[in-house]
Amino acid sequence: MHVDRIPNRTSPPAFLLRETYREDGKVKKRTLANITHWPVGKIEALRRLLRDEYAPDLKLMRSLPHGHVAAALGILRKLGLDDLLAQGQRQRARMVALVTALVVVRLLDPASKLTTARLLDGTTATSSLGTVLALGKVDEQELYDALDWLLAQQERIETALARRHLSDGTLVLYDVSSTYFEGRTCELAKFGHNRDGKSGKLQIVFGLLCAKDGCPVAIEVFDGNVADPATLANQVKKLKERFVLERVVLVGDRGMITEARIEEVLKPAGLDWITTLRAPAIRGLAEAGSLQLSLFDERDLATITSPDYPGERLVACRNPLLADERARKREDLLVATEKKLAAIAARVHRAKKPLCGKDKIALAIGRVIDKYKMAKHFDLNITDDRFTFARNAAKIDAEAALDGVYVVRTTVAEAALDQSATVTAYKQLSTAERAFRSLKTVDLEVRPIYHRRADRVRAHVFLCMLAYYVEWHMRQKLKPILFDDHDKAAADAARPSVVAKAERSEAARRKARNRCTDDGLPVHSFRSLLADLATVSRNVMAMDGAPEASFVLYPQLTPVQDRAFQLLDLGVKV
Repeated sequence: MHVDRIPNRTSPPAFLLRETYREDGKVKKRTLANITHWPVGKIEALRRLLRDEYAPDLKLMRSLPHGHVAAALGILRKLGLDDLLAQGQRQRARMVALVTALVVVRLLDPASKLTTARLLDGTTATSSLGTVLALGKVDEQELYDALDWLLAQQERIETALARRHLSDGTLVLYDVSSTYFEGRTCELAKFGHNRDGKSGKLQIVFGLLCAKDGCPVAIEVFDGNVADPATLANQVKKLKERFVLERVVLVGDRGMITEARIEEVLKPAGLDWITTLRAPAIRGLAEAGSLQLSLFDERDLATITSPDYPGERLVACRNPLLADERARKREDLLVATEKKLAAIAARVHRAKKPLCGKDKIALAIGRVIDKYKMAKHFDLNITDDRFTFARNAAKIDAEAALDGVYVVRTTVAEAALDQSATVTAYKQLSTAERAFRSLKTVDLEVRPIYHRRADRVRAHVFLCMLAYYVEWHMRQKLKPILFDDHDKAAADAARPSVVAKAERSEAARRKARNRCTDDGLPVHSFRSLLADLATVSRNVMAMDGAPEASFVLYPQLTPVQDRAFQLLDLGVKV
């Protein structure tokens, strides 16, 4: 480091604290601080210190973790999310800064509002975020007010995101999940289909709209007992009216885009769709002769037609690995069911205190077959004092014949999406499922929810979506030093068929095998990389006896940290 004197023609010279470094064989300078306002004597003292002429006392006034803040806040600003929040809200600059802080905290270190207030407050801060955003004193009530304000901006922000990422004719991914709820006072919290394995817990349901690459665009919260298909009408209305999209292709799973929703919602709206058929419908095609298993003798996908689906294309696929997995799982369930049924039979036939009565025996059997869903594969013979069972081989063989077979259903013309592209489009739903994993588990921790008011719950979920929006873009840029596959194009090119199991590229496998990149840098998960970046501290320095003449110093970056900031196209400072 050194002090540079920058002459000015018509005004006093400027004094800058600078650092010299090499990049690509060239010597470059980086300005660390402008110290023009310092007294001349102090500037000279610092200059002499840096030249090792003498060593006055320097004090470290404050040191806060900063690198992870610089990365997340830097990307948020490059995405223009802060400008989007502030649009038409210039008089609410404080509120915009607080919401920006909430988004970054949710990404870096999800916590309660009380903990977040302490993290941001200048006197109790545990990162540089509050300082960088110049928040000063922060209390939890202010954060709740910011959350309320954010909810009022949700429609405006989502519409702007839709303009960025969606257009007429594009694919739109839609999926639904749920998360459990702590407490019983929120009107949104209901008992429903629990996806978290938390029996006895109330829950909420939320639906996420994504662009075809998985980038989140909009999210909506529903009562916890709302069925997945019942959420579809709201999304169609949103696409048509708020986002003003006349032609989109909605991609959803078979539990979402049901026959009833197609007739009642999608067709009247004039939207195309891509989904799959349920197992009974696939059996119906096979029995009617529309789907012949001989189609898969030489290829693993084929376009078929059926009078039951006029004006639609059906792309039948068979994945041998999926067939093997389903056969294995069915056999495991059959064996488990037999074991339980045998125990019931033993209770019925034992000499001492047997299980008697047709109703009581049937009730015990019902608990078993409901658990494993294998009733259709067994023949049961129940009387008041006897119970026997046997596998129904014919039904098992009939189901096994269709193992690994699935049928993608769409109204999109083949000229727009051929059969491979149609299957690929449906498989893109996995990116929406990845978003739910990030939202609900280790990254953003949308659950458990402690808010009591419905509007606060909606605001909390929307805040998590905005944090995931930032994370999604960070992951795209940081893939070369994450375990994520950064050469997906090569993996897709090497894949023998779109139906075959997706494989990681050779570069990604090599990265995972060696735990380092090709240039020798250690590979990280997203969370561990953030933890590494957090060790880049923001150090406030001052000369002894002159605390008012302070300046900020950053440490030398490690190779991994330097590479991360290069990939993000950011400097350390924000």
